[in-house]
Amino acid sequence: MKKLVTLLAVLGFSSATLAECPDVLKFVKRKLNSQETVNLCDAYAGKTLLIVNTASYCGFTPQFKGLEALYAKYKDQGFSILGFPSHDFNQEDDDEGKTAELCKLTYGVKFPMFEPMSVKGEDADPMYRILAKQAGSEPSWNFYKYLVGADGKVIQAFGSRTKPQDEDFISVLEANLKKS
Repeated sequence: MKKLVTLLAVLGFSSATLAECPDVLKFVKRKLNSQETVNLCDAYAGKTLLIVNTASYCGFTPQFKGLEALYAKYKDQGFSILGFPSHDFNQEDDDEGKTAELCKLTYGVKFPMFEPMSVKGEDADPMYRILAKQAGSEPSWNFYKYLVGADGKVIQAFGSRTKPQDEDFISVLEANLKKS
């Protein structure tokens, strides 16, 4: 146990942070195409989040534009989007530089994008395992969305066909922003 606490301290977690942090945010993730890491708890605790698995070569890839518009509209209201590229559905580039270029140059993405990861099955990243357990479903395709409340609990999962501008999604988001 002492070794675990020491390791977590090295990663930037204090025992107080761990006690107060929702399970889904108890991770340090690397930014896309960078060596810089982000302590998710420090950066996003208390915010409403939309956590999305993305892919560069998918029919849903144009959703980046809608996600960026959503982020721009609500980011000052305690909201953020966290994007995680995934090759689980064989539609992501192996080159993070190309993924980052597509996000920034093609779609103008400014919301946080992180290191590629597996989002389903036995190889799923621990954060995605928590999301799937809370929601009762794992991503079935790219651009699967988990809306997470300021308390760190999944409010609702939205399938890939749900666009960021869909009225039903927006109403759930806005209702939860008012709560936080």
